[in-house]
Amino acid sequence: MVKIRELSIEGAWEITPQQHGDPRGMFMEWYRFDKLAEAVGHPMRLAQANLSVSARGVVRGIHFADVPPGQAKYVTCVRGAVLDVIVDLRVGSPTFGRWEGVRLDDTDRRAVYLSEGLGHGFCALTDDATLSYLCSATYNPTGEHAVHPLDEELGIEWPADVPLLSARDDAAPTLAEARERGLLPAYDTCQRFVASLGPDGMSHSTGM
Repeated sequence: MVKIRELSIEGAWEITPQQHGDPRGMFMEWYRFDKLAEAVGHPMRLAQANLSVSARGVVRGIHFADVPPGQAKYVTCVRGAVLDVIVDLRVGSPTFGRWEGVRLDDTDRRAVYLSEGLGHGFCALTDDATLSYLCSATYNPTGEHAVHPLDEELGIEWPADVPLLSARDDAAPTLAEARERGLLPAYDTCQRFVASLGPDGMSHSTGM
């Protein structure tokens, strides 16, 4: 059993599982195909699964992919804790430039789902913070982009005194620069793409 709550950014959800524990340990359903599809309006196509391990204070993101095909993500923390951040990068969206953070940890074992076109990042709150996430599309280096996580326009409140960034993220453009370069997805394009997703989670629109 999982409880799914829509976040303030359209296309993003928080998933809270029901944990069943006894002296032997714990069991839970951390992903439910049917419940997620009911909430988001279509099933999630599972194309790739990733595992990320980070030291405390590491900030990764803000990453996003071209739409189409985009890359929806279902993210949970299996060890330690992170502040997971979703950013609306869709030009024309009512919440463009807004971010929302959800704590993911190995106590409550929540997850987040973000649809195609949204940006994703996180800050490790513990050493060896380990994220496991499912993706709707495989990694495409030519269609993957980033916005600088410390961009003042975004104003993300990262819980780290000195955020540790990769060279790629540190060199990423600001939100304004990414928009000027035409890197950001359009809100209406993302809406059409998500609406075109069929029972297998793939686009069946001839226009996509």
